[in-house]
Amino acid sequence: MTPFLDLRAQYRAIGPDLERAVISTMRAGTFVLGEPVERFEADFARYCGTSFAVAVNSGTSAIHLALLAAGIGPGDEVITVSATFVATTAAIVNAGATPVFVDIDPVTWTMRPDLIAAKVTSRTKAIMPVHLHGRLADMAAITALAQRFGLVVIEDAAQAHGAERAGVRAGAFGDIGCFSFYPGKNLGACGEGGAITTNRADIAAAVRSLRDWGQEGKYNHVRQGFNFRMDAIQGAILGVKLPRLDEWNGARRRIANGYGRALSSRVSVPSGPIGMDHACHVYAIRVPDRDAIRAGLDEAGIATGIHYPCPVHLQPAYRWLGYGAGDLPQSEALARETLSLPLYPELPSDDVDAVITALTTLTAERLARTA
Repeated sequence: MTPFLDLRAQYRAIGPDLERAVISTMRAGTFVLGEPVERFEADFARYCGTSFAVAVNSGTSAIHLALLAAGIGPGDEVITVSATFVATTAAIVNAGATPVFVDIDPVTWTMRPDLIAAKVTSRTKAIMPVHLHGRLADMAAITALAQRFGLVVIEDAAQAHGAERAGVRAGAFGDIGCFSFYPGKNLGACGEGGAITTNRADIAAAVRSLRDWGQEGKYNHVRQGFNFRMDAIQGAILGVKLPRLDEWNGARRRIANGYGRALSSRVSVPSGPIGMDHACHVYAIRVPDRDAIRAGLDEAGIATGIHYPCPVHLQPAYRWLGYGAGDLPQSEALARETLSLPLYPELPSDDVDAVITALTTLTAERLARTA
């Protein structure tokens, strides 16, 4: 069986280093925030090219607190996309604001900047692009629009650790970047974790306070806050993994480009060749008969994923926003057709070949049936 993701493979490679970091943290008796988290924050800010990074307990919390720190709440609107994991929208709603969706580009699968201006109202306070699957959105166009309308830019970079364009990394284009360190991410903790990045000292200070019950100094609660702190053990683990991120991303890109070269004549693959602006968190193809192809791959012993089978604007929990089928046609088409192939840095070449062979066979059979 070819797994979709094998986290044990990473552990086999760096397990002793992780264990030393965890044991050292345990012996120090620091379990929440503390020196391991502070060290990781400094290293991650340096890596992303920002002045500050503030660690929290999840990527969802990172978005939630980024919005609150930017002064966004009830009555405000945030322009974003529906082709994403539900956490993007949930965090906006949890902050009291209203998500306003624009469609995605049919080639890059990220936010279409040319649709943004028509959605701006007097209530609009921010634009939240999503770097879907690890590919950077068109940040030059998005930040230019934000400057034109006086809006905050908050990057949902939960899948884009290390993606860069013209020397600028994800999380450094906008006012705030938001990251998830869920275990399956390119930079994953051994549990939950997240962070914001920013060049604004006021934003960093507000998130530090908000993540720790709104404190500025012990028992001095200056705002209503939350228990969104990062565990020290997760900070220590991420500190071990961060220096290896570029190497892991390079391996992901090599595998992704191998898929693209072999499959581009048979299925719709991400536009390429894939370069540094794509962290390759997910390698998704598009096939109109997605469910049949997925079943065939499963029979061949190849696990796949779907990111994501239903866009957020059609999810039952968000019907109250007033969107319906056909409102975001590109987002809806992607949801119907997308299929994610196995991709992780340690994926054996034999497994890559098996995926390519199985897909080649299945698509050939499909063509034969329709001939």
